[in-house]
Amino acid sequence: MSHEQPRQEKARRGFSVSYKGKTLLSRIDPVAQGERTVQAASLDAGTLYVCPSPLYGYGLAWLLEHIPTDSAILAIELDEQLYGLSQNALEGLLKTHRTLGLLRFGDPERVCAWVKRAWGSRRFRRLETLRVSGGWQLYEAEYARILEALRRDIALDWGNAMTLVHMGRRYLWNTFRNLPLLARTTVLQRGVWGAAPVLVLGAGPSLDGVLDGLHRTWGAVLAEPERPFKLLAVDTCLPALKDRNIRPDLAVALESQHWNLRDFIGLGSWEIPLAMDLSALPATREVLGGYPRLFVTPWAPLRLFTRLKAARLLPETFPPLGSVGLTAVALAQRLSSGPIIVAGLDFSFTLDRFHARATPGHRDTLARHTRLRGLFMAETAFRPGTGAVRSKSGLPQRTDPVMKTYRDLFEQEFARDSRIHDIYGLGLPLGLSTLSLEDALEILAREGPQGSAPAPSAPLPDARDREVAVGAFIAQEQAALLRLRDLLTGARPPDTAVLETMLDESDHLWAHFPECAGAGGRRPPATDRSFLTRVRLEIDPLITTTCRGGITSNGSGG
Repeated sequence: MSHEQPRQEKARRGFSVSYKGKTLLSRIDPVAQGERTVQAASLDAGTLYVCPSPLYGYGLAWLLEHIPTDSAILAIELDEQLYGLSQNALEGLLKTHRTLGLLRFGDPERVCAWVKRAWGSRRFRRLETLRVSGGWQLYEAEYARILEALRRDIALDWGNAMTLVHMGRRYLWNTFRNLPLLARTTVLQRGVWGAAPVLVLGAGPSLDGVLDGLHRTWGAVLAEPERPFKLLAVDTCLPALKDRNIRPDLAVALESQHWNLRDFIGLGSWEIPLAMDLSALPATREVLGGYPRLFVTPWAPLRLFTRLKAARLLPETFPPLGSVGLTAVALAQRLSSGPIIVAGLDFSFTLDRFHARATPGHRDTLARHTRLRGLFMAETAFRPGTGAVRSKSGLPQRTDPVMKTYRDLFEQEFARDSRIHDIYGLGLPLGLSTLSLEDALEILAREGPQGSAPAPSAPLPDARDREVAVGAFIAQEQAALLRLRDLLTGARPPDTAVLETMLDESDHLWAHFPECAGAGGRRPPATDRSFLTRVRLEIDPLITTTCRGGITSNGSGG
Protein backbone atom coordinates (compact mmCIF):
# COMPACT_ATOMS: atom_id res chain seq x y z
CA MET A 1 0.00 0.00 0.00
CA SER A 2 1.35 3.45 -0.95
CA HIS A 3 1.05 6.43 1.41
CA GLU A 4 1.07 10.05 0.18
CA GLN A 5 2.47 11.27 3.51
CA PRO A 6 5.29 9.65 5.53
CA ARG A 7 3.85 7.83 8.54
CA GLN A 8 5.83 8.02 11.76
CA GLU A 9 5.72 5.12 14.18
CA LYS A 10 7.09 5.19 17.73
CA ALA A 11 9.94 2.72 18.27
CA ARG A 12 11.84 1.74 21.38
CA ARG A 13 14.21 4.62 20.69
CA GLY A 14 13.26 7.25 18.16
CA PHE A 15 10.79 6.86 15.33
CA SER A 16 10.36 4.55 12.39
CA VAL A 17 8.97 5.81 9.06
CA SER A 18 6.67 4.06 6.59
CA TYR A 19 6.28 5.61 3.16
CA LYS A 20 5.26 4.44 -0.31
CA GLY A 21 4.83 0.89 0.84
CA LYS A 22 8.27 0.67 2.44
CA THR A 23 9.52 0.74 6.02
CA LEU A 24 12.44 3.14 5.86
CA LEU A 25 13.72 2.82 9.43
CA SER A 26 13.87 0.00 11.95
CA ARG A 27 10.67 -0.45 13.95
CA ILE A 28 12.66 -1.65 16.96
CA ASP A 29 15.61 0.71 17.49
CA PRO A 30 16.25 3.08 14.54
CA VAL A 31 18.68 5.14 16.65
CA ALA A 32 20.95 2.15 17.18
CA GLN A 33 20.66 1.35 13.47
CA GLY A 34 21.95 4.81 12.51
CA GLU A 35 24.68 4.80 15.14
CA ARG A 36 26.02 1.43 13.99
CA THR A 37 26.20 2.74 10.42
CA VAL A 38 28.13 5.93 11.19
CA GLN A 39 30.43 4.30 13.74
CA ALA A 40 31.48 1.79 11.09
CA ALA A 41 32.64 4.63 8.85
CA SER A 42 36.30 5.50 8.62
CA LEU A 43 37.38 8.76 10.20
CA ASP A 44 39.99 9.67 7.62
CA ALA A 45 40.95 13.27 6.95
CA GLY A 46 39.54 15.02 3.87
CA THR A 47 36.48 12.78 3.58
CA LEU A 48 33.11 13.85 2.21
CA TYR A 49 30.44 11.70 3.83
CA VAL A 50 27.34 11.57 1.63
CA CYS A 51 24.12 10.55 3.36
CA PRO A 52 21.29 9.85 0.89
CA SER A 53 17.85 10.25 2.49
CA PRO A 54 18.95 10.95 6.09
CA LEU A 55 15.38 11.13 7.52
CA TYR A 56 15.97 11.89 11.23
CA GLY A 57 19.73 11.73 10.77
CA TYR A 58 20.24 9.23 13.57
CA GLY A 59 23.98 8.92 14.24
CA LEU A 60 25.00 12.09 12.39
CA ALA A 61 25.41 14.09 15.62
CA TRP A 62 27.97 11.54 16.85
CA LEU A 63 29.81 11.63 13.53
CA LEU A 64 29.96 15.44 13.50
CA GLU A 65 31.77 15.35 16.83
CA HIS A 66 34.34 12.80 15.67
CA ILE A 67 35.23 13.58 12.04
CA PRO A 68 38.43 15.55 11.29
CA THR A 69 38.02 19.28 10.79
CA ASP A 70 38.64 19.02 7.04
CA SER A 71 35.84 16.48 6.52
CA ALA A 72 32.12 17.21 6.09
CA ILE A 73 28.73 15.50 5.79
CA LEU A 74 26.41 16.12 2.86
CA ALA A 75 22.83 14.92 3.40
CA ILE A 76 20.61 14.75 0.30
CA GLU A 77 16.87 14.13 0.26
CA LEU A 78 15.20 13.98 -3.15
CA ASP A 79 11.65 13.35 -1.94
CA GLU A 80 9.78 16.54 -1.07
CA GLN A 81 7.80 14.99 1.77
CA LEU A 82 10.82 13.33 3.36
CA TYR A 83 12.87 16.51 2.92
CA GLY A 84 10.53 18.40 5.24
CA LEU A 85 10.95 15.67 7.84
CA SER A 86 14.76 15.79 7.57
CA GLN A 87 14.85 19.59 7.63
CA ASN A 88 12.96 19.69 10.92
CA ALA A 89 15.03 16.90 12.47
CA LEU A 90 18.41 18.35 11.46
CA GLU A 91 17.65 22.02 11.98
CA GLY A 92 19.68 22.30 15.17
CA LEU A 93 22.73 20.50 13.75
CA LEU A 94 22.64 22.62 10.57
CA LYS A 95 22.80 25.81 12.65
CA THR A 96 25.68 24.70 14.84
CA HIS A 97 27.86 22.74 12.39
CA ARG A 98 29.18 24.28 9.19
CA THR A 99 30.43 20.85 8.20
CA LEU A 100 26.88 19.59 7.65
CA GLY A 101 24.78 20.40 4.59
CA LEU A 102 21.29 19.33 3.53
CA LEU A 103 20.15 19.48 -0.11
CA ARG A 104 16.93 18.52 -1.82
CA PHE A 105 17.92 18.85 -5.49
CA GLY A 106 19.35 15.97 -7.44
CA ASP A 107 21.09 17.50 -10.43
CA PRO A 108 24.64 16.07 -10.15
CA GLU A 109 26.27 19.17 -11.62
CA ARG A 110 24.47 21.47 -9.19
CA VAL A 111 25.40 19.22 -6.26
CA CYS A 112 29.10 19.30 -7.22
CA ALA A 113 28.97 23.08 -7.60
CA TRP A 114 27.27 23.45 -4.21
CA VAL A 115 29.95 21.37 -2.49
CA LYS A 116 32.68 23.60 -3.94
CA ARG A 117 30.88 26.78 -2.92
CA ALA A 118 30.20 25.53 0.59
CA TRP A 119 33.54 23.91 1.41
CA GLY A 120 35.99 24.90 -1.33
CA SER A 121 37.78 23.10 -4.14
CA ARG A 122 40.11 20.18 -3.38
CA ARG A 123 39.07 20.02 0.24
CA PHE A 124 38.08 16.37 0.00
CA ARG A 125 40.27 13.48 -1.07
CA ARG A 126 37.73 10.69 -0.83
CA LEU A 127 34.00 10.03 -0.58
CA GLU A 128 32.15 7.65 1.73
CA THR A 129 28.45 6.79 1.58
CA LEU A 130 26.34 6.63 4.76
CA ARG A 131 22.98 4.87 4.39
CA VAL A 132 21.33 5.57 7.74
CA SER A 133 17.84 4.82 6.36
CA GLY A 134 16.19 2.88 3.57
CA GLY A 135 14.92 6.05 1.92
CA TRP A 136 17.71 5.94 -0.67
CA GLN A 137 15.96 2.97 -2.30
CA LEU A 138 13.09 5.23 -3.44
CA TYR A 139 15.47 7.08 -5.81
CA GLU A 140 18.30 4.57 -6.12
CA ALA A 141 19.35 5.50 -9.66
CA GLU A 142 19.29 9.25 -8.96
CA TYR A 143 21.41 8.90 -5.80
CA ALA A 144 23.85 6.65 -7.69
CA ARG A 145 24.31 9.33 -10.35
CA ILE A 146 24.98 11.98 -7.70
CA LEU A 147 27.53 9.80 -5.92
CA GLU A 148 29.30 8.97 -9.18
CA ALA A 149 29.41 12.65 -10.16
CA LEU A 150 30.90 13.61 -6.78
CA ARG A 151 33.52 10.86 -6.99
CA ARG A 152 34.40 11.93 -10.52
CA ASP A 153 34.59 15.58 -9.51
CA ILE A 154 36.90 14.85 -6.57
CA ALA A 155 39.13 12.66 -8.75
CA LEU A 156 39.20 15.30 -11.49
CA ASP A 157 40.10 18.05 -9.03
CA TRP A 158 43.02 16.08 -7.63
CA GLY A 159 44.05 14.90 -11.06
CA ASN A 160 44.22 18.56 -12.08
CA ALA A 161 46.27 19.30 -8.96
CA MET A 162 48.78 16.58 -9.87
CA THR A 163 48.92 17.91 -13.43
CA LEU A 164 49.57 21.38 -12.04
CA VAL A 165 52.46 20.06 -9.92
CA HIS A 166 54.08 18.31 -12.88
CA MET A 167 53.25 20.75 -15.66
CA GLY A 168 52.57 24.14 -14.05
CA ARG A 169 56.07 25.46 -14.59
CA ARG A 170 56.02 24.39 -18.26
CA TYR A 171 52.62 26.05 -18.78
CA LEU A 172 53.96 29.25 -17.27
CA TRP A 173 57.17 29.36 -19.31
CA ASN A 174 55.27 28.67 -22.53
CA THR A 175 52.78 31.41 -21.69
CA PHE A 176 55.50 34.00 -21.16
CA ARG A 177 57.23 32.89 -24.38
CA ASN A 178 53.91 33.26 -26.22
CA LEU A 179 52.95 36.63 -24.73
CA PRO A 180 54.40 38.58 -27.70
CA LEU A 181 51.94 36.76 -29.97
CA LEU A 182 49.14 38.69 -28.29
CA ALA A 183 50.23 41.68 -30.36
CA ARG A 184 49.75 39.83 -33.63
CA THR A 185 47.15 37.19 -32.95
CA THR A 186 43.79 37.22 -34.68
CA VAL A 187 40.57 36.92 -32.75
CA LEU A 188 38.37 33.85 -32.43
CA GLN A 189 35.06 35.65 -32.75
CA ARG A 190 31.99 33.97 -31.32
CA GLY A 191 29.58 32.83 -34.05
CA VAL A 192 31.96 33.66 -36.90
CA TRP A 193 30.86 30.51 -38.78
CA GLY A 194 27.19 31.47 -38.56
CA ALA A 195 24.94 28.39 -38.43
CA ALA A 196 27.16 26.22 -40.63
CA PRO A 197 27.37 22.52 -39.69
CA VAL A 198 30.72 21.64 -38.12
CA LEU A 199 32.57 18.33 -38.30
CA VAL A 200 35.02 17.98 -35.38
CA LEU A 201 37.70 15.37 -35.99
CA GLY A 202 39.82 13.52 -33.45
CA ALA A 203 42.52 11.01 -34.33
CA GLY A 204 40.95 7.77 -33.06
CA PRO A 205 40.67 4.60 -35.17
CA SER A 206 37.06 5.38 -36.11
CA LEU A 207 38.24 8.42 -38.08
CA ASP A 208 39.20 6.24 -41.08
CA GLY A 209 35.64 5.12 -41.79
CA VAL A 210 34.37 8.70 -41.57
CA LEU A 211 37.00 10.07 -43.95
CA ASP A 212 36.32 7.25 -46.40
CA GLY A 213 32.63 8.12 -46.27
CA LEU A 214 33.39 11.79 -46.88
CA HIS A 215 35.42 10.91 -49.96
CA ARG A 216 32.69 8.67 -51.34
CA THR A 217 30.12 11.44 -50.93
CA TRP A 218 32.00 14.59 -51.96
CA GLY A 219 35.28 13.50 -53.50
CA ALA A 220 37.32 16.48 -54.72
CA VAL A 221 34.89 18.97 -53.17
CA LEU A 222 36.47 18.17 -49.81
CA ALA A 223 39.57 20.09 -50.80
CA GLU A 224 37.58 23.14 -51.90
CA PRO A 225 36.65 26.09 -49.69
CA GLU A 226 33.00 25.95 -50.82
CA ARG A 227 32.20 22.64 -49.14
CA PRO A 228 28.86 22.89 -47.30
CA PHE A 229 30.26 22.44 -43.76
CA LYS A 230 33.17 23.57 -41.61
CA LEU A 231 35.90 21.15 -40.62
CA LEU A 232 37.71 21.55 -37.29
CA ALA A 233 40.55 19.09 -36.58
CA VAL A 234 42.84 18.31 -33.65
CA ASP A 235 46.55 18.59 -34.45
CA THR A 236 47.22 14.84 -34.25
CA CYS A 237 44.96 14.01 -37.18
CA LEU A 238 46.42 16.63 -39.55
CA PRO A 239 48.76 14.14 -41.32
CA ALA A 240 45.78 11.86 -41.97
CA LEU A 241 43.88 14.76 -43.55
CA LYS A 242 46.79 15.89 -45.69
CA ASP A 243 47.28 12.31 -46.83
CA ARG A 244 43.71 12.45 -48.16
CA ASN A 245 43.95 16.02 -49.51
CA ILE A 246 41.41 17.36 -46.99
CA ARG A 247 42.21 20.86 -45.75
CA PRO A 248 40.55 21.76 -42.43
CA ASP A 249 39.08 25.18 -41.79
CA LEU A 250 40.81 25.26 -38.41
CA ALA A 251 43.31 23.09 -36.52
CA VAL A 252 43.57 23.04 -32.72
CA ALA A 253 46.80 22.66 -30.70
CA LEU A 254 46.93 22.34 -26.93
CA GLU A 255 50.07 20.35 -26.10
CA SER A 256 52.68 22.18 -24.02
CA GLN A 257 55.49 19.65 -24.55
CA HIS A 258 57.49 18.73 -27.62
CA TRP A 259 55.53 15.53 -28.30
CA ASN A 260 53.07 17.17 -30.67
CA LEU A 261 55.77 18.46 -33.02
CA ARG A 262 55.73 15.11 -34.80
CA ASP A 263 52.09 15.84 -35.68
CA PHE A 264 53.41 18.48 -38.09
CA ILE A 265 56.06 16.41 -39.88
CA GLY A 266 55.58 16.94 -43.60
CA LEU A 267 53.16 19.85 -43.13
CA GLY A 268 55.66 22.71 -43.48
CA SER A 269 54.19 23.92 -46.78
CA TRP A 270 50.59 23.40 -45.73
CA GLU A 271 49.29 26.71 -44.40
CA ILE A 272 46.11 26.20 -42.43
CA PRO A 273 44.51 28.35 -39.73
CA LEU A 274 45.65 27.30 -36.26
CA ALA A 275 43.90 27.86 -32.92
CA MET A 276 46.55 27.52 -30.21
CA ASP A 277 46.46 27.63 -26.43
CA LEU A 278 48.52 30.43 -24.91
CA SER A 279 50.36 27.77 -22.87
CA ALA A 280 51.07 25.52 -25.87
CA LEU A 281 54.61 24.78 -27.02
CA PRO A 282 55.88 27.98 -28.71
CA ALA A 283 57.42 26.01 -31.60
CA THR A 284 53.92 24.91 -32.63
CA ARG A 285 53.15 28.33 -34.10
CA GLU A 286 56.16 28.20 -36.40
CA VAL A 287 55.10 25.11 -38.34
CA LEU A 288 51.81 25.96 -40.02
CA GLY A 289 52.55 29.56 -40.99
CA GLY A 290 50.45 32.68 -40.53
CA TYR A 291 49.38 34.00 -37.15
CA PRO A 292 47.73 31.61 -34.68
CA ARG A 293 44.33 32.32 -33.16
CA LEU A 294 45.22 32.26 -29.48
CA PHE A 295 42.88 31.12 -26.73
CA VAL A 296 43.42 30.46 -23.02
CA THR A 297 42.60 27.42 -20.89
CA PRO A 298 43.59 28.70 -17.41
CA TRP A 299 45.44 25.94 -15.59
CA ALA A 300 44.94 27.75 -12.27
CA PRO A 301 43.04 30.90 -11.15
CA LEU A 302 46.09 33.16 -11.41
CA ARG A 303 46.26 36.91 -11.00
CA LEU A 304 48.31 36.91 -14.20
CA PHE A 305 45.11 36.24 -16.15
CA THR A 306 43.31 38.97 -14.22
CA ARG A 307 46.03 41.45 -15.23
CA LEU A 308 45.85 40.33 -18.87
CA LYS A 309 42.10 40.87 -18.82
CA ALA A 310 42.48 44.31 -17.24
CA ALA A 311 44.94 45.21 -20.01
CA ARG A 312 42.40 43.96 -22.60
CA LEU A 313 44.92 41.40 -23.83
CA LEU A 314 43.31 38.17 -22.59
CA PRO A 315 42.22 35.99 -25.54
CA GLU A 316 39.04 33.91 -25.67
CA THR A 317 38.92 31.73 -22.57
CA PHE A 318 37.84 28.09 -22.35
CA PRO A 319 37.63 25.78 -19.33
CA PRO A 320 40.72 23.59 -18.86
CA LEU A 321 39.41 20.29 -20.22
CA GLY A 322 42.80 18.61 -20.53
CA SER A 323 42.12 17.01 -23.91
CA VAL A 324 42.57 18.68 -27.28
CA GLY A 325 39.51 16.79 -28.55
CA LEU A 326 37.27 18.25 -25.85
CA THR A 327 38.69 21.72 -26.43
CA ALA A 328 37.99 21.36 -30.17
CA VAL A 329 34.32 20.65 -29.46
CA ALA A 330 34.15 23.66 -27.12
CA LEU A 331 35.63 25.79 -29.92
CA ALA A 332 33.03 24.50 -32.38
CA GLN A 333 30.27 25.47 -29.96
CA ARG A 334 31.45 29.08 -29.98
CA LEU A 335 32.30 29.41 -33.66
CA SER A 336 28.98 28.08 -35.00
CA SER A 337 25.37 27.91 -33.87
CA GLY A 338 24.67 25.01 -36.25
CA PRO A 339 24.81 21.24 -35.69
CA ILE A 340 28.10 19.70 -34.58
CA ILE A 341 29.17 16.18 -35.57
CA VAL A 342 32.10 14.60 -33.72
CA ALA A 343 34.18 11.77 -35.16
CA GLY A 344 37.40 10.09 -34.11
CA LEU A 345 36.95 11.00 -30.42
CA ASP A 346 37.06 7.34 -29.39
CA PHE A 347 38.79 7.30 -25.99
CA SER A 348 39.51 3.65 -26.73
CA PHE A 349 41.71 1.50 -28.95
CA THR A 350 42.03 -1.93 -30.50
CA LEU A 351 44.86 -4.42 -30.18
CA ASP A 352 46.57 -3.12 -33.31
CA ARG A 353 45.41 0.48 -33.64
CA PHE A 354 45.46 3.48 -31.34
CA HIS A 355 45.00 6.14 -34.01
CA ALA A 356 43.76 6.57 -37.56
CA ARG A 357 45.85 5.73 -40.60
CA ALA A 358 48.69 8.11 -41.49
CA THR A 359 48.74 9.73 -38.04
CA PRO A 360 52.14 9.79 -36.26
CA GLY A 361 51.22 6.98 -33.87
CA HIS A 362 50.05 4.71 -36.68
CA ARG A 363 53.16 5.45 -38.73
CA ASP A 364 55.36 4.59 -35.75
CA THR A 365 53.59 1.24 -35.45
CA LEU A 366 54.16 0.49 -39.12
CA ALA A 367 57.80 1.57 -38.87
CA ARG A 368 58.42 -0.90 -36.04
CA HIS A 369 56.71 -3.73 -37.90
CA THR A 370 59.12 -6.52 -38.82
CA ARG A 371 59.00 -10.28 -39.38
CA LEU A 372 59.60 -10.67 -35.64
CA ARG A 373 57.38 -7.83 -34.43
CA GLY A 374 53.76 -7.80 -35.52
CA LEU A 375 51.16 -5.07 -35.54
CA PHE A 376 49.52 -6.32 -32.36
CA MET A 377 50.71 -4.13 -29.46
CA ALA A 378 50.13 -6.53 -26.59
CA GLU A 379 52.59 -4.79 -24.24
CA THR A 380 50.63 -1.56 -24.60
CA ALA A 381 47.10 -2.89 -24.96
CA PHE A 382 47.42 -5.03 -21.81
CA ARG A 383 49.51 -2.73 -19.66
CA PRO A 384 48.36 -2.32 -16.03
CA GLY A 385 45.16 -0.30 -15.75
CA THR A 386 43.78 -1.10 -19.20
CA GLY A 387 40.56 -3.04 -19.55
CA ALA A 388 38.04 -4.35 -22.04
CA VAL A 389 34.99 -2.20 -22.91
CA ARG A 390 32.16 -2.20 -25.43
CA SER A 391 32.07 0.42 -28.15
CA LYS A 392 28.95 2.25 -29.32
CA SER A 393 28.36 -0.59 -31.78
CA GLY A 394 28.91 -3.29 -29.17
CA LEU A 395 32.28 -4.41 -30.51
CA PRO A 396 35.03 -5.12 -27.96
CA GLN A 397 37.71 -2.47 -27.49
CA ARG A 398 40.12 -1.45 -24.76
CA THR A 399 40.63 1.70 -22.75
CA ASP A 400 42.61 2.97 -19.76
CA PRO A 401 41.75 5.18 -16.75
CA VAL A 402 42.99 8.40 -18.40
CA MET A 403 40.89 7.88 -21.54
CA LYS A 404 37.90 6.88 -19.41
CA THR A 405 38.27 10.10 -17.38
CA TYR A 406 38.26 12.19 -20.55
CA ARG A 407 35.20 10.32 -21.81
CA ASP A 408 33.37 11.02 -18.53
CA LEU A 409 34.39 14.67 -18.69
CA PHE A 410 33.16 14.86 -22.30
CA GLU A 411 29.73 13.61 -21.24
CA GLN A 412 29.64 16.01 -18.30
CA GLU A 413 30.51 19.00 -20.49
CA PHE A 414 28.64 18.32 -23.73
CA ALA A 415 25.88 15.72 -23.29
CA ARG A 416 23.25 18.40 -22.65
CA ASP A 417 23.86 20.22 -25.92
CA SER A 418 21.27 18.72 -28.26
CA ARG A 419 23.00 20.02 -31.38
CA ILE A 420 26.10 17.82 -30.81
CA HIS A 421 25.94 14.32 -32.32
CA ASP A 422 28.29 11.35 -32.48
CA ILE A 423 28.71 8.86 -35.32
CA TYR A 424 27.74 5.26 -34.57
CA GLY A 425 30.59 2.75 -34.65
CA LEU A 426 33.87 2.36 -32.81
CA GLY A 427 34.70 4.37 -29.70
CA LEU A 428 33.15 4.69 -26.27
CA PRO A 429 29.61 6.09 -25.91
CA LEU A 430 29.87 9.84 -25.26
CA GLY A 431 26.41 10.48 -23.84
CA LEU A 432 25.32 12.00 -27.18
CA SER A 433 22.70 10.98 -29.69
CA THR A 434 24.40 8.73 -32.24
CA LEU A 435 23.86 8.91 -35.98
CA SER A 436 24.68 6.55 -38.79
CA LEU A 437 27.42 7.77 -41.09
CA GLU A 438 24.83 8.38 -43.80
CA ASP A 439 22.64 10.50 -41.52
CA ALA A 440 25.67 12.46 -40.32
CA LEU A 441 26.74 13.19 -43.90
CA GLU A 442 23.20 14.32 -44.70
CA ILE A 443 23.30 16.82 -41.83
CA LEU A 444 26.67 18.11 -43.01
CA ALA A 445 25.24 18.57 -46.51
CA ARG A 446 22.50 20.90 -45.22
CA GLU A 447 24.24 24.17 -45.72
CA GLY A 448 23.30 26.62 -43.01
CA PRO A 449 23.94 30.37 -43.05
CA GLN A 450 27.69 30.54 -43.58
CA GLY A 451 29.96 32.89 -41.75
CA SER A 452 33.52 33.79 -42.62
CA ALA A 453 36.79 32.14 -41.72
CA PRO A 454 37.65 32.30 -38.00
CA ALA A 455 39.96 35.24 -38.77
CA PRO A 456 42.32 36.42 -41.51
CA SER A 457 45.87 35.13 -41.45
CA ALA A 458 47.28 38.66 -41.27
CA PRO A 459 47.78 40.77 -38.12
CA LEU A 460 44.93 42.86 -36.80
CA PRO A 461 44.67 46.46 -38.11
CA ASP A 462 45.68 47.82 -34.70
CA ALA A 463 48.70 45.49 -34.47
CA ARG A 464 51.12 48.33 -33.73
CA ASP A 465 49.02 49.62 -30.83
CA ARG A 466 48.66 46.10 -29.47
CA GLU A 467 52.39 45.54 -29.82
CA VAL A 468 53.04 48.57 -27.65
CA ALA A 469 50.46 47.38 -25.10
CA VAL A 470 51.97 43.89 -25.00
CA GLY A 471 55.47 45.33 -24.62
CA ALA A 472 54.29 47.48 -21.73
CA PHE A 473 52.63 44.49 -20.09
CA ILE A 474 55.78 42.37 -20.39
CA ALA A 475 57.88 45.22 -18.97
CA GLN A 476 55.47 45.50 -16.04
CA GLU A 477 55.75 41.76 -15.34
CA GLN A 478 59.55 41.86 -15.56
CA ALA A 479 59.71 44.82 -13.17
CA ALA A 480 57.49 43.03 -10.65
CA LEU A 481 59.71 39.95 -10.80
CA LEU A 482 62.82 42.07 -10.24
CA ARG A 483 61.27 43.85 -7.24
CA LEU A 484 60.30 40.55 -5.69
CA ARG A 485 63.79 39.17 -6.31
CA ASP A 486 65.31 42.19 -4.58
CA LEU A 487 63.13 41.64 -1.53
CA LEU A 488 64.00 37.94 -1.38
CA THR A 489 67.75 38.49 -1.79
CA GLY A 490 68.03 41.39 0.65
CA ALA A 491 68.86 43.95 -2.03
CA ARG A 492 65.96 45.94 -0.59
CA PRO A 493 65.10 46.33 3.11
CA PRO A 494 62.69 43.54 4.10
CA ASP A 495 59.07 44.58 4.50
CA THR A 496 56.81 41.71 5.48
CA ALA A 497 53.57 43.43 4.45
CA VAL A 498 54.95 44.35 1.02
CA LEU A 499 56.39 40.86 0.58
CA GLU A 500 53.06 39.24 1.40
CA THR A 501 51.32 41.42 -1.18
CA MET A 502 53.93 40.73 -3.86
CA LEU A 503 53.78 36.98 -3.24
CA ASP A 504 50.02 37.08 -3.71
CA GLU A 505 50.36 39.05 -6.94
CA SER A 506 53.02 36.59 -8.17
CA ASP A 507 50.99 33.45 -7.53
CA HIS A 508 52.08 32.10 -10.93
CA LEU A 509 55.51 31.51 -9.38
CA TRP A 510 54.26 29.12 -6.70
CA ALA A 511 50.85 27.80 -7.82
CA HIS A 512 52.50 24.54 -8.95
CA PHE A 513 54.27 23.88 -5.64
CA PRO A 514 52.94 20.60 -4.16
CA GLU A 515 51.62 22.22 -0.99
CA CYS A 516 49.86 24.92 -3.03
CA ALA A 517 48.49 22.99 -6.02
CA GLY A 518 45.90 21.22 -3.92
CA ALA A 519 45.18 24.11 -1.56
CA GLY A 520 42.90 26.19 -3.76
CA GLY A 521 45.26 29.14 -4.20
CA ARG A 522 46.51 29.23 -0.60
CA ARG A 523 50.23 29.43 0.14
CA PRO A 524 52.58 29.25 3.13
CA PRO A 525 53.24 32.52 4.98
CA ALA A 526 56.09 34.86 4.06
CA THR A 527 57.96 33.61 7.15
CA ASP A 528 58.40 30.15 5.62
CA ARG A 529 62.05 30.18 4.52
CA SER A 530 61.78 26.99 2.45
CA PHE A 531 58.86 28.43 0.50
CA LEU A 532 60.65 31.75 -0.11
CA THR A 533 63.79 29.98 -1.29
CA ARG A 534 61.84 28.01 -3.87
CA VAL A 535 60.01 31.13 -5.04
CA ARG A 536 63.37 32.85 -5.48
CA LEU A 537 64.59 29.98 -7.67
CA GLU A 538 61.61 30.41 -10.01
CA ILE A 539 62.29 34.07 -10.80
CA ASP A 540 65.49 34.14 -12.89
CA PRO A 541 64.46 31.44 -15.39
CA LEU A 542 61.14 33.22 -15.92
CA ILE A 543 62.84 36.57 -16.51
CA THR A 544 65.12 34.91 -19.05
CA THR A 545 62.14 33.22 -20.69
CA THR A 546 60.31 36.55 -20.92
CA CYS A 547 63.30 38.31 -22.50
CA ARG A 548 63.49 35.56 -25.15
CA GLY A 549 59.82 35.94 -26.03
CA GLY A 550 60.23 38.17 -29.06
CA ILE A 551 59.14 41.65 -27.91
CA THR A 552 61.36 43.87 -25.84
CA SER A 553 60.08 45.99 -23.01
CA ASN A 554 59.75 49.04 -25.29
CA GLY A 555 57.33 47.18 -27.55
CA SER A 556 59.63 46.53 -30.47
CA GLY A 557 60.27 43.16 -32.03
CA GLY A 558 63.09 41.17 -30.45
